Amino acid sequence: MGDIYRALADPTRRALLDALAATDGQTLFALCGALLERGFSPTRQAVSQHLAVLEDAGLVTVRRQGRYKFHDIDTRPLREIAQRWPEPPGAT
Repeated sequence: MGDIYRALADPTRRALLDALAATDGQTLFALCGALLERGFSPTRQAVSQHLAVLEDAGLVTVRRQGRYKFHDIDTRPLREIAQRWPEPPGAT
């Protein structure tokens, strides 16, 4: 679970997750463009490294189609965190 917190600690990685939540199944090129629109100035290598961290944490899955790699968000690890600490009885 520590990998999830480390992955979410970086604003660039959170922006990548936001971009994938808006449009799932994006290529590296498309994600670089999405980050540029959000005010980041990443290199393709840096984005690739951020995606690897997200993938290691289980927050992003990669699928290959021909010579392209598509990245998809996986929110299961986030739901597991939310279920780990349920609200106490009577909390609103």
